[in-house]
Amino acid sequence: MAETAPESDQASEQGEETRRDFLILAAGGMGAMATIGVVWPLIETMNPSADVLALSSTEVDISAIEVGQSITVKWRGKPVFVRRRTKAEIDAARAVSLDDLSDAESDEDRVQKAEWLILVGVCTHLGCIPLGNKIGDPRGDFGGWFCPCHGSHYDTSGRIRVGPAPANLPVPEYQFLDDTLIKIG
Repeated sequence: MAETAPESDQASEQGEETRRDFLILAAGGMGAMATIGVVWPLIETMNPSADVLALSSTEVDISAIEVGQSITVKWRGKPVFVRRRTKAEIDAARAVSLDDLSDAESDEDRVQKAEWLILVGVCTHLGCIPLGNKIGDPRGDFGGWFCPCHGSHYDTSGRIRVGPAPANLPVPEYQFLDDTLIKIG
């Protein structure tokens, strides 16, 4: 006949199991809290700092910009071209057939007010800064901007026309606060 363990031994083993389970759960919980205590500061360091958040938008006074003139402002560390276009530049941009564009986008979709063109001035090919669109000195074959590094030509709406750039010059988020002030970002 097989011997059975006395009842007091079984109760003792059962008590050990519940105590062991508690210790495993407590150690696991403490380990999880320690992991969170280490990981949380690491994740927190990836958030933008206050000076970066302050640069997330910028206001530009456009009252002194003459028709046909461009200015360049800095936004998020990038140049932004603000151009007050002439009627001829607007007409030239709107006369282009969308079939002629590799990145088809109408001029009307790129501007809020036809006279004002606002673009991030970074070539979409390799991140160079295109030249041009100064008074009396349009660059490129289409009266807009020209990237001298690899030969991309942009028109008077900042759309890619010739060259290796895959996309138009980007239009940042912006809004007119009044007739003389725009907020970029």
